Amino acid sequence: MAAGPSLAASNVSAAQAEAKEIAKSMGNCTPSKVEVLRYTVGREGSTTFKIGCSEDKDAFVVVQCRSRICALAR
Repeated sequence: MAAGPSLAASNVSAAQAEAKEIAKSMGNCTPSKVEVLRYTVGREGSTTFKIGCSEDKDAFVVVQCRSRICALAR
């Protein structure tokens, strides 16, 4: 059981790098602050990130990742 939380954290970390790349390439957003909005586990596990843009302090994009495949949500 002790491996569960650390494994989940490593999955979020891996997806975070992919999410930043999607924000930069598809969202025209230079990533600054990254927040996890939602994290679900299981066979269809996914992570939803809110990524702040350094160009404008109020601008952000939302990226959803399943495994390490990410897509711009808005």
